[in-house]
Amino acid sequence: MPLIVKDHTWTQNQNTVYICVPLKGVKTANVHVICTDEYLKVSFPPFLFEVFLFGPINEEKSEARIGNGVAVFTLQKRRDELWEQLFTNIDKEKQKQVREQAILKVQEKEAEKSKAKAARIRQEKKYALETMMKLENEERDRIQKMKNEECARATADLENWREKAEENKNRQKPQRAGKHENKPVYQKTERANVTPAITPLHNNSNTTSGQRSSKQKPKDLPAPRSAGCIKISFTPRVFPTALRESRVPEEEEWLKKQAEARRAVDTDLAELDDLREEERNPDWLKEKGNKLFMAGNFQAAVNAYNLAIKLNRKIPALFSNRAACHLKLRNLHKAIEDSSQALELLTPAVAANAAARLKAHVRRGTAFCELQLYVEGLLDYQAALEIDPQNEALRNDTDKIREIIQGTTSPSSS
Repeated sequence: MPLIVKDHTWTQNQNTVYICVPLKGVKTANVHVICTDEYLKVSFPPFLFEVFLFGPINEEKSEARIGNGVAVFTLQKRRDELWEQLFTNIDKEKQKQVREQAILKVQEKEAEKSKAKAARIRQEKKYALETMMKLENEERDRIQKMKNEECARATADLENWREKAEENKNRQKPQRAGKHENKPVYQKTERANVTPAITPLHNNSNTTSGQRSSKQKPKDLPAPRSAGCIKISFTPRVFPTALRESRVPEEEEWLKKQAEARRAVDTDLAELDDLREEERNPDWLKEKGNKLFMAGNFQAAVNAYNLAIKLNRKIPALFSNRAACHLKLRNLHKAIEDSSQALELLTPAVAANAAARLKAHVRRGTAFCELQLYVEGLLDYQAALEIDPQNEALRNDTDKIREIIQGTTSPSSS
């Protein structure tokens, strides 16, 4: 139930009523007012001020000022008279009816305001569109006028050039006619006499070249050398181990899985829209994560590995490196999950992925030991020791975990 405010004050004159309502410390943003010709309501939860006015007022000319902890209403009376009291005495049924009418009237007024606002917005948009179209038409007409003027200028220049060309042509015709009249008649005879004089030179050159070629003797060429064939065959080996020590089917399967992993890139992610081309490369993101890890920014490295894994979930190094970051961030369960995923991808177990499997076992074993699951941790350390039996540091850690399990060493001392 709202708390009814009764400590209000009011004054009046012949045509105006002044009502002051204290807001009880409520913010002005939480104050809601409903005012009609015969009803005034001020709601500021949990308080409520409601009055059924003694006489009618002119709602349009009335004012409300809210601030400084009070709400001051200036109500204009419809009739110039003094009221006997602020409230009118009516029964609850009449009050309910007046209250509902006031709410309906306010709703209708708000709907009219919304319609008027929408109409004004449409009118403004229409005016803006018309203005923009007018400006575009003016710009289009200006450009077209410039084109027409330039076209007319080019046409006029072309006509001027054509007229000058015709004038020069007509001016040169009499000069050419005069030159033909003064040309000597023996020119054709001279040409006829000169032309045969060139022929003997051509014939002499051919004769000379023929005599020169006849004088040359053919050179003695050596006999062709006997051909031989040397066959060389190499053993195709991708892995460094000797053929007698390796497992060819498993190694070929590992190579096939690696090739498929490089091709399995998902480029349809919505997150890739804002990325540069190099940032869509899982290998680039892996190198970025490695640099962030070396710089000690482990959370940023996790973010880089996350995006790389979204692009390609077939690269075991991404999961193994992210497990190392989770170890630094003490996200031990996530470190175990990533290490396990890396070990699943590092199959079959061959010499080429031995170092990666060793790291994944050590990281998962470390996470188990941090969770005080020493038996599971010992299994991972033993698996890592089987991969690299000569690693003394790994052997010492395995012995410490075994001592903790046997109870000879406390976890804190390890």
